[in-house]
Amino acid sequence: MARDIRQIIERFLETSQDPVLYEPGEDWLPITRENLVLESRAGGLQLQAWNERRNLVRGVTAIEQQGRGKLVLKVARFGKVQGTLELIDRQRAVRENVPLRAGRLGFREQFRRFLRRQFTGYKVAELTTEPDLEHSLSPAYPRALLRQGNSLQPGRAAWAAIGAAPEAGHPEGVLTFGLIWLDYLRAREASLGVRGLTVEGLILYLPAGHEKTTCLRLLFLDPGAAQYRAYVYGEQGLEERIDLGDYGNLDTHLEPYRRRTTATPLAGKPGAETPEVETIDRADGEQSFRVHGLEFARTAGSEVLFGIQTKRRASAGIAAWANQLSRLRSPDATDRRNPLYLRNPEAWLESQVRKHIQEIDASLAPEPVYGQVPAFAADGRGVLDLLAIDHRGRLAVVELKASEDVHLPLQALDYWMRVQWHLERGEFQSNGYFPGHELTRELPRLLLVSPALDFHSSNERVLRYFSRHIPVERIGVGLDWRKELKVIYRSLSGQPKRLPHVNSSLPAR
Repeated sequence: MARDIRQIIERFLETSQDPVLYEPGEDWLPITRENLVLESRAGGLQLQAWNERRNLVRGVTAIEQQGRGKLVLKVARFGKVQGTLELIDRQRAVRENVPLRAGRLGFREQFRRFLRRQFTGYKVAELTTEPDLEHSLSPAYPRALLRQGNSLQPGRAAWAAIGAAPEAGHPEGVLTFGLIWLDYLRAREASLGVRGLTVEGLILYLPAGHEKTTCLRLLFLDPGAAQYRAYVYGEQGLEERIDLGDYGNLDTHLEPYRRRTTATPLAGKPGAETPEVETIDRADGEQSFRVHGLEFARTAGSEVLFGIQTKRRASAGIAAWANQLSRLRSPDATDRRNPLYLRNPEAWLESQVRKHIQEIDASLAPEPVYGQVPAFAADGRGVLDLLAIDHRGRLAVVELKASEDVHLPLQALDYWMRVQWHLERGEFQSNGYFPGHELTRELPRLLLVSPALDFHSSNERVLRYFSRHIPVERIGVGLDWRKELKVIYRSLSGQPKRLPHVNSSLPAR
């Protein structure tokens, strides 16, 4: 099936004059032969596309729709949420965008009816789907301001509201843009002084079956910073309020960490004579061989599999290929538009942080450092994760993003809450992680690491609404991080205290 999907995508790209990739709520990403890769992964198909500002990775599960100048892909995102990506021939972009806009306007009116039914004492003072790039407000989600009564009398209560359409390809993105909208309205009303409204909180409308991620995130926001109400609606258009207490179960699993007990097959290690080659131990007991984060070989039992897009049994010449990869994927490379140089910048940043983690924070132990733990962290998150420990035994979750991403804070929260759950139950050490270390039960630190100029301007606005219990630190590194990892600034927020209890849908071991 993955092969059939791949062939359809490749045929579409071959016949397109000016293809772009579109994900609801995001900007179009122009596609060329050099910046899109289709790769088989565990029986499925992974799509990766990038430019200088953005890196997108999604698992493609099906072809949802084919038409002239347009191909709609069904993709798997974090938490098994299904979404869509659209490949569009920009020569027909104007015609193809008409149904998108019409769909947004249709849901906008449905959203208006939701608000009027549920908030009879309030007036819908504003309702729009227009983009506002200056304030990072997306056209993919209708947003509204509810004002108590019909009067502008000072002291009247107001609410921010936002909705995710049933066909939204990224329904979990609604909370990011909802918090940005709430913060924008509060700042705007505060500028009016005594004439302004008091915006008490945020109302969210979510399509049935896509509400769990958002509801889990709401449990870890600060109730003192804002109030939150969430509603779910079904195919018949009827909505009901959500009890957040029903959404405290985490879908998470921690795979036992297995150490390789046999020597790496073949003489030595692939590319061992090349200094840039990194050997990374995987949780399944195998080893991954990489150049600045890009895997070119890995062990599979008694064999070594070689290749970047498709792995095959290793043969003679692997060392020469590793040398060539090291030359092309080098901070001093002369061709910085080469696909191997540009590919997966988060993996390159991860490589640098692994090697220089004490530059990120001097209190962190240089090893062990684990990647993508717990196992829920799917490729579709677009963020790479490291789990480290400091010299006192406190865990640190390190979230890495090499390009601007408005969703970074909440994506990091998804990972952090799962690490905290497993820590609370003592599962890391019982599953073989951090041998020789005694883990404390302090809440893990959350470190967001990105090039200093590539933190999205709205990340700090979203972090204002995080629970004060979560110790979050933004760490900006220099723009020349590929050559030298140097911290330019740090921004700390949150005080470690006890968190509300959250259950997991998996039994404790």
